[in-house]
Amino acid sequence: MSFDQTMESRQPSLLDASCDNFVHDLAQLTPTDATAWGIPGFDGELEDFSPSYYESVADRTREMLADLDALDDTTDESDDEDDFDEVDYVTAAVLRDRLCLDLDLHHAGEDIRCLNNIASPVQTIRDTLMLMPRDTPEQLDVLRSRLSKVPASLSGYKDSLKEAASRGMVAPQRQISEVFVQSERLADAGSMLEDLGVEGPEVDAAKEAFGEFADWLSNELQPQAPSKDAVGRDRYERFSRLFVGDAVDLDEAYEWGLDQVRAIKAEQEKIAHSLYGTDTSVRAAMRKLNEEERYQLHGTDALVEWMQSTADRVIGELNGTAFDIPDEIREIECCIDPAGTGGIFYTAPSDDFSRPGRMWWSVPAGQELFHTWQELTTVHHEGAPGHHLQLGSALTQPDLNLWRRAVTWNSGHGEGWALYAEALMAELGYMDDPGFRMGLLDAQRFRAARVVVDIGLHLGKALPDCTTSGAWDKSHVKTFMRENTAMDDANLNFEVTRYLGWPGQAPSYALGQRLWQDTRRAATEQGMDVRDFHSQALALGSVPMSILRHAILD
Repeated sequence: MSFDQTMESRQPSLLDASCDNFVHDLAQLTPTDATAWGIPGFDGELEDFSPSYYESVADRTREMLADLDALDDTTDESDDEDDFDEVDYVTAAVLRDRLCLDLDLHHAGEDIRCLNNIASPVQTIRDTLMLMPRDTPEQLDVLRSRLSKVPASLSGYKDSLKEAASRGMVAPQRQISEVFVQSERLADAGSMLEDLGVEGPEVDAAKEAFGEFADWLSNELQPQAPSKDAVGRDRYERFSRLFVGDAVDLDEAYEWGLDQVRAIKAEQEKIAHSLYGTDTSVRAAMRKLNEEERYQLHGTDALVEWMQSTADRVIGELNGTAFDIPDEIREIECCIDPAGTGGIFYTAPSDDFSRPGRMWWSVPAGQELFHTWQELTTVHHEGAPGHHLQLGSALTQPDLNLWRRAVTWNSGHGEGWALYAEALMAELGYMDDPGFRMGLLDAQRFRAARVVVDIGLHLGKALPDCTTSGAWDKSHVKTFMRENTAMDDANLNFEVTRYLGWPGQAPSYALGQRLWQDTRRAATEQGMDVRDFHSQALALGSVPMSILRHAILD
């Protein structure tokens, strides 16, 4: 089925109305999501992450699926007019795929046991507080209200972790240690909670709650935790389908990742030799690139200025050529994230665009030197034509209901697009400079290496080096990643811990990119030009890759 952009002004369907109601109910249940989606009225609230909270979300999800079934049952193939139009058919497919997976994870207890260094409730609370506006007294009052809910929220989260532990489901020791450190930092003097623009008992109580939670993690939960990081094939397959948005032959993907690493390394070696002589290794070439002043930025102010000017220029130049960029998303805001974890990420605009899309750089404490040769591709990934165009374009689609515009997210689609966008910029001539080309290849090699180590570790695969016996573990993961990326150790440590605690997510980037490239290739073979492919694909919003293929291709 092809997606028809030429449809006349479409009236919202009964399914659209049901989806919109679903979103607003989820916003009430999960106020942090409401803040991320830009839905007003819930910014002073905070979910408690208790077992009853997760069950309430599951109940509402079941109701949504029942509504879908009821609406779908009214569609009679013999009628002249179907109740579902083309948009509804895609919506229904995405709903069934995503919501059924969500329930599957809930029934397996994956929600109540969730604890890792990047995507669990401690980070959700911290990052949501950072995202909130604080320019007016009214906004500060709302922030103060949410801060007052932190103790109850962490108490509920503790109850979920206790319930999971009673079923024998405890996060590995390594993840508990990381969240312990993050919680301690939020509790200590100099906590980012002190920099939110509010003072008083709410801040003190939130800090105290994080401290008590850290103590509980260390004293009560960690002694029950396994030392083993691997989750095994059964759990991993479930996570992989969730993140990639398609069924993946994990053994084939592992071998493909190894092949990609080798091929990219060979191309990097050619660049190293052309830049600095045939005796120069890739690692040595990267050190030399770091020393070149033309690739250096000093201080976070210079970093922000460079990020902003780069993103603005790309948006201006791509509009009307490779993309049709809506007016609403021609603005992007580049910021420094005070959390200092080392990550780089993007937050989407609010649904009404009152909050712009933002690219965040979480600079570790003490880092003052940045290298544009390495990071230009990151700006393309997080900004334009990466996440900013992807998420922003969905928000501008009048035919999509609120759930499809702003809520549903598939990592293979989203992160795969961002990697596709990096490679596209090379196709368009933006990475011809050998230094920038080396940076792109470093990023691509890094993502391919993640496919190898993530699948290798969690499935207990034998090490690929025939001279070394045994299976993947953390030390081998870190060694392999250090060999295959220019990333500094501070960021690499965070990344490796992320793979161990968030199985299946990291490979979705490279595997999603492969699926995006395969889909574009098939579309152009059918006669679609690249600009039209981008328009049609992005107009769908975030959909599983299997559904993207079905929607785009004849």
